[in-house]
Amino acid sequence: MKKTSPPEPAMQEFAAPSLLRRFAAMIYDSLLLMAVSILYGAIATGINIAIKGAPVTGERVTWGAFGIVVFIGWILTIGFFFCYFWKKSGQTLGMKTWRIKMYDANSMQLPSYSQCIIRCCCAPLSMLMLGIGYWLMYANKDRQTLHDKTSKTRILLLAKEKK
Repeated sequence: MKKTSPPEPAMQEFAAPSLLRRFAAMIYDSLLLMAVSILYGAIATGINIAIKGAPVTGERVTWGAFGIVVFIGWILTIGFFFCYFWKKSGQTLGMKTWRIKMYDANSMQLPSYSQCIIRCCCAPLSMLMLGIGYWLMYANKDRQTLHDKTSKTRILLLAKEKK
């Protein structure tokens, strides 16, 4: 007999996570992103000092036009963090802790890179105007947020593991 791997979970087996659970995962991930941001800032500052030299004692490091490049690099680093974990396993560490996972809404497989990038670009927009893009999940039967809909992804609450 031919062995096959177990299929990805069907939508009916799992519920959509609550807004509170989604925000809890976001807070957890924000702590990780603070550490990533500090590391990125240290590397960028080191490169700046290597190029421009150390500032006089008591003065700040000046960035000039390099500041825009550093800011864009930081945004890309944050985007890479999310895209890497979403594509690899459908979960960031915060999502894993709160038992939520992202899937392609149509195939129920892990999302594609393009879906991850679209989601990264649209998620901050969902947070605008008191999180209206998140509150939209209560206005549709699939409980998808604005960035779920635009990226054609779905977030599901995973069952507790039995011990």
